Amino acid sequence: MRRVVVTGHGAISALGATAAENRASMREGRLGIGQLEFQDVERLAIQIGGQVRGYRPEDHFGRQELTLYDRFTQFALLAAREAMAESGLAVDEALSERAGVVLGTAGGGLQTQDENYRQVYEEGKNRVHPFVVPRLMNNAAASHVSMTHNLRGPCYTVASACASSNHAMGQALNLIRAGQADVVLTGGSESMLCFGGIKAWEGLRVMSKDGCRPFCATRNGMVQGEGAAVFVFEERGRAMARGAPILAEVAGFAMTSDASDIVMPSQEGAERAMRGAMRDAGLNPEDVGYINAHGTGTTVNDRTECAAVRQVFGTQADRLMISSTKSMHGHLIGGTGAVELIACLMALDEGVIAPTIGWRERDPDCDLDVVPNAAREARVRAVMTNAFAFGGLNAVLALKAPE
Repeated sequence: MRRVVVTGHGAISALGATAAENRASMREGRLGIGQLEFQDVERLAIQIGGQVRGYRPEDHFGRQELTLYDRFTQFALLAAREAMAESGLAVDEALSERAGVVLGTAGGGLQTQDENYRQVYEEGKNRVHPFVVPRLMNNAAASHVSMTHNLRGPCYTVASACASSNHAMGQALNLIRAGQADVVLTGGSESMLCFGGIKAWEGLRVMSKDGCRPFCATRNGMVQGEGAAVFVFEERGRAMARGAPILAEVAGFAMTSDASDIVMPSQEGAERAMRGAMRDAGLNPEDVGYINAHGTGTTVNDRTECAAVRQVFGTQADRLMISSTKSMHGHLIGGTGAVELIACLMALDEGVIAPTIGWRERDPDCDLDVVPNAAREARVRAVMTNAFAFGGLNAVLALKAPE
C-alpha cells in the first residue's frame, strides 16, 4: 500500500495567522476566545467566540478577488498558500494532473448568505451581487485553491457537520493510497461567526455564554470559532525523493455512522471509529500516546467520548494523554478537525502535548488525563484525532512520527 505523509501545513484561527503562531498559542495555552465583534451582536444571547482578530482581507487579496471570496474561502486560500510554501512543492504540468484538493466545511459561504439575506429582507433591496452563488457554494474554497495552484486532479468538498475536515483528510489519504493522486491539499475552513450563524446555533441550547471547558465538571456548552488549516498530503516515496520536509505519516483512517439520532452521540459509533483507525494504521492501544479529542465542552459529548476511549483502550486509557484544543480556539464546526491536526503534528515532531485550558474541577465521568491548563513535554510515536458530528457521523485519523 502506498504510504502518505504530511509535507506542509498552514493555518489561520483565533490562535494566530500562521501555523507557527497556532502552534505557539497551543504550547502557551493561550485563550483565543473573546467578545464577538460584528453587526447586531448585541441582539444575541451568545456573544463570545474564537474570532480571527485584526484580519483585513484587503491586505491579502485584490479587489476583484474579494468579489469572489467569502471569508471561509479567504481563510482556506491563506492556509493553502502557507502549506504549499512550507512543502516546497513545484507544480509542473505532470504533477498538475496528479494533484488535487479535498476540503471540509459545514457552513460554506454563510457570511455571504447572512449579508445578502439582510440586504433583501431587512433593507428591502431587490437585487443581489451576481457572484452571490459562487461565493456561498460549499465547494468555493476547494475550487479556488485548485485554481490558484493549478491542481487539476480530484477536487471536491466534504460537508458532514463537525466531522467535515476529518472526513476530507481521510478521503485525501485514500485518494493517494489508491493511486488516484500523488499530492492532495486537504483540511478545512469555516466562518460562521455572524448574526445568522450564531442565532441558529443558539436554538440548539448547546452554547456556553462564558467559555469552553471540555471535560470539566463545570462545563456548560461549546463555543464557536472560525478559521482554516490546510495540509499537503503526499505519497511518501515522492516526498522523500525530492527531499521534502516530512512532518508526520498519515497512517490510518476510519469512519462510522451511528444510525441512531441526529444530535445525540453514540458511544458504540465512536468506539468503532477509533478501533478502525488503529486497525488501518497497524497500531495497538499501547502504541498511541495522545488523542486530540472531539471534546466540545457539552455534558453528553464529553462523557460519551471518555467512555468510548476507556472501552477501546482498556487499562491503557490511564496512560493516555487526551486534550481538547477547542478550549482555546473554539469549535470551528466543519473546519475544526483541520486546526486540531496541528496539535497532533506538534505532539509528534516537537514532543509537546497541547493542553485543555479552562479546566477547573474533576468530573468522575471524564476521569482521563486531559492535560489540564498547561502543555506538557512528552515523546509520543503515534496519535489519534477524533471528530464526532451531528447526524451520528464519526471520523478518526491516526498519525505516526516520520521514520
